[in-house]
Amino acid sequence: MVETMDELIAKVRGQLYRLQDLAEATNGIRATETSPDGAVTAVVDGSGALVGLEFGTAIGKLGSAEFERVLVATARAAAQRAFGERAELVTAYNQHGT
Repeated sequence: MVETMDELIAKVRGQLYRLQDLAEATNGIRATETSPDGAVTAVVDGSGALVGLEFGTAIGKLGSAEFERVLVATARAAAQRAFGERAELVTAYNQHGT
């Protein structure tokens, strides 16, 4: 409990700064995943949106169905990694109190 208005303002400011830090850290997440054969590398942001895609020389050995499978699996793995990083940030935020 706060005793003065100044303490309340300071507490609210601290919470706001922590929330801004969390938002910046979340926006800064970039997770990269490469398929086991090296054909596809996917980069996603903290919301799981694809922000980068590279193809290795192994791409030429894939048929269209296999290419689709590898692309989706690799992007999904990158998104799962990004979501894991985001979850760690939120957990740390919540553990330090509001």
